[in-house]
Amino acid sequence: MFGVGAAAHAQASTPSATAIFASGCFWCTESDFEKLQGVVKVESGYTSGRVQNPTYEQVSAGATGHTEAVRVVYDPSKVSYQQLLAHFWRNVDPTVKDRQFCDVGSQYRSGIYYLNEEQRQAAQASLETLQKSRRFERIYTEIVPASTFYLAETYHQDYAKKNPIRYTYYRTSCGRDARLKQLWD
Repeated sequence: MFGVGAAAHAQASTPSATAIFASGCFWCTESDFEKLQGVVKVESGYTSGRVQNPTYEQVSAGATGHTEAVRVVYDPSKVSYQQLLAHFWRNVDPTVKDRQFCDVGSQYRSGIYYLNEEQRQAAQASLETLQKSRRFERIYTEIVPASTFYLAETYHQDYAKKNPIRYTYYRTSCGRDARLKQLWD
């Protein structure tokens, strides 16, 4: 009993915050954010749609209004929301509407889903900085208030870790890293 209580207390005292992003395939987005120091947990799911408790089949068919997204739980003493935003931009193709890499449809649109006014202001400032850089003629990434985040099915969680060969094949064949290199290098 003592060990469980001590572990629970230590976990409860760790500060955390949450952010929600979409950049196409949630397997890739999840894997990209998990690489950041200070990120505690990343979960794949669906958000910004009109169907309650959507399934992968419904979302991937494109009729729910949801996008594949990730919920990032992070320690703000180790990584800031602004750092998460910078990481997001470097792992998305903001120049296309309703698609990311080989995945096409509104369910693969890119987005920043803010949870409070501070996040809204930071997201808007990051967008404005990118626009002022004139790197891209047009940016399609949406910045909207977060709505209900629905967890994706268990088999989608930690997909890159559980299925490294399939994940690597998908990521490579989809052209994600090649396009990111073209956009950002």
